[in-house]
Amino acid sequence: MSGLTRADYPLAETRPGEVKGKRGLTLADITLAAVLAGEIEMEDLRITPEALMAQAEIARSAGRPTLALNFERAAELVDVPQDVVMQVYELLRPGRAKSKEQLVDAARLMRDTYKANRIASFIEEAAATYDERGLFIFRF
Repeated sequence: MSGLTRADYPLAETRPGEVKGKRGLTLADITLAAVLAGEIEMEDLRITPEALMAQAEIARSAGRPTLALNFERAAELVDVPQDVVMQVYELLRPGRAKSKEQLVDAARLMRDTYKANRIASFIEEAAATYDERGLFIFRF
């Protein structure tokens, strides 16, 4: 999907035949009958990077660049294992990371292993800010 605007929001209502899950089923394909027949899997219900990027495009067209960036970051996280996301989240809480290097290492992991460049940049920005503000002191 490209060329999306605010008029395309919400995609589930305006373009249900174009929003697809990992296995290629569209929202229109996900029916009660298909669920009852066992044709729908969890992968069909999870959001995809493509859907999040489409939402980012809509947000940007609506003059919401920060929201668009958040959707783009979310798109990068779709395929990152949940335990990794939670470990990085915990490190980002003030007072949890013991050093700037811990966050820089987390950023490197996200960039090198998961190709999550926007997330890596976000973590690096947090590392610099935490360093400036002295937030690496373990407070709990």
